[in-house]
Amino acid sequence: MQQESGYKANMMVGDQCYPAFELRNLLNFIDIHLGETVAADIYQKLGLGPLELKAMQFVYVWQVEFAMEELRTLSPDKEIGARLGASYQVASLDVLLPFFDQFTTLGQCLKFVIQNPDLAGSFADTLVLIEGDTLWVRWLNTGKVSEDKFAFQFHHSVCALLGAARQLVDDPVYIDEIHFACPCCNTDFLSQETGATMVFDCDFFEWGIKMEVLNSPLAFQFSQVKHNKSVPDATSFIDKVLTNIRHSMPNPPKLEQFALSMHMSDRSLRRKLSAAGTTYQKLIDQVRCQAAINLILTDKLSIEDIAETLGYGDVSHFRQSFKHWIGYPPGHFLRLNQASKQ
Repeated sequence: MQQESGYKANMMVGDQCYPAFELRNLLNFIDIHLGETVAADIYQKLGLGPLELKAMQFVYVWQVEFAMEELRTLSPDKEIGARLGASYQVASLDVLLPFFDQFTTLGQCLKFVIQNPDLAGSFADTLVLIEGDTLWVRWLNTGKVSEDKFAFQFHHSVCALLGAARQLVDDPVYIDEIHFACPCCNTDFLSQETGATMVFDCDFFEWGIKMEVLNSPLAFQFSQVKHNKSVPDATSFIDKVLTNIRHSMPNPPKLEQFALSMHMSDRSLRRKLSAAGTTYQKLIDQVRCQAAINLILTDKLSIEDIAETLGYGDVSHFRQSFKHWIGYPPGHFLRLNQASKQ
């Protein structure tokens, strides 16, 4: 996996496609832990029924995010995200199975999951780094998500990946260390489930696993589980907006101009983006932030040149914007993500 280390912009928004298995597992878990009434209410708010969801392979990001937020806010258990992830069964990961069936090692599966958020699901950008004999998967909060929500999603992802890994190789798999960008909190379940050393007040949320574990051969019997290869067959409205913004960089149009190019009023554009849980400016910031991270980590341009490339007339304005997005100024971010993990 060392040659695959690097940054991957994975964060998904609004009406982008998300694997339906995530929502099915999530609602089944809610039904068990919060009750049938709560689950039924969430189904109604999502505009779906259990039978309809069972037949679907893809849903919308906002639907999964809404159900996750209901679980996080309604459950008194601060580790409910970790318990949710640990409950997943490989046999339920329908759209992933035909791809996993082509691989021979755990590392190949992890690479695919990181590189294909539309099939595996992801709420965060990731940075894969190598330190000695350990591979680190670092989460970057480019969406400016609240700390509690981001931690919940991180806990869920760690346990879901680890649980799947154990079933795929049919062997004990443990994480080496888990780092938290927050003060010390209760992680009893996460610690027991992963076997990892917990470290708090770190620069980022991240987890590390020994490289040798990723060389473990797959043992799962895919032939015993029915699966068909499938990919999203439609481009979402959010995808279209993001693509147009990227193509117009470094000078994206004003909202009114953009709405006109999409053959709608600015009010309709605002309303449609709001229904997807975002805004035009937030999407512009996401594109700029992700482009800035790529350029900074490449370490071929000066901060002044990167600022100019992204359309900033004042380098100090770019530094302030980047610190607002990521929590660190560009130079410090580069040092944290290159010097510390070689």
